[in-house]
Amino acid sequence: MTQEQIDIRTPEYVSLQFQIAGLGSRAAALIIDQLILMVVSMIVILGLFFVGTEVNLAMMYFQDISSLSFAIAIILLFIINWGYFFVVEYFSGGRTIGKKILAIRVIQENGHSLTLLSSLIRNLLRIIDSLPSSYLIGIIMIFFHPKHKRLGDLVAGTIVVHERKAKKSNRTSKIEKEIELRGISQNDIIIDEWTLKTLGTKEWNLLKTYSNRLLELPVMERKQLTKQMATILFPKVGIDVANKSNEDLENILLVLYLILKDDWEFEL
Repeated sequence: MTQEQIDIRTPEYVSLQFQIAGLGSRAAALIIDQLILMVVSMIVILGLFFVGTEVNLAMMYFQDISSLSFAIAIILLFIINWGYFFVVEYFSGGRTIGKKILAIRVIQENGHSLTLLSSLIRNLLRIIDSLPSSYLIGIIMIFFHPKHKRLGDLVAGTIVVHERKAKKSNRTSKIEKEIELRGISQNDIIIDEWTLKTLGTKEWNLLKTYSNRLLELPVMERKQLTKQMATILFPKVGIDVANKSNEDLENILLVLYLILKDDWEFEL
């Protein structure tokens, strides 16, 4: 079966080509995630049972467990099973554990990374997609929709695509040599996960282009570009541009480049 491609023009007028993830890869990823959730759910149920027997000495057997404990178990299982997809997808760049193994991810239809709202919407509607059982509605929609979207994807404006890690070259690039020479590493800046989520595809493309061009620019153009990049990106991560030398600005931008490189340097 031929791989289906989709061309997306981003709001920044960048043309991107994606390989759409079909029913097979999405189903396989879901099975892996469901197996993980099954194990976690069993641990939660057993934990609640043993806690319940400790608290309620009169209820020593499973069949005698109180309705309150049962209600707590149902609520916890719902939060875990729904929250897993919502939280993990958002904080892992649109990838659950199953999606990571299958090398697929969720992105917005405009080519940008998954937002908090779009992750919330697509996973809330997972409840409808799973009806009447075994994700029947979702399976039918993915199979027949030209972009393999389920209801959650349609409403949230998301799409699931394949990713392939970019092939690593044995040759060290100029910017990699420069970074090594400056002694720069990802650990030079600590950015929390919530802040890091503000840096998506657009910011990665800016940093990648900046880093690849940096050493080839004349001094004045290099300073101007560095200042512009710092003005655009630093407020997003809470870094003050003022009172910093041009070298400091360059170093910080290169650290941001390193931080985003591991997550965004792949081919789609």
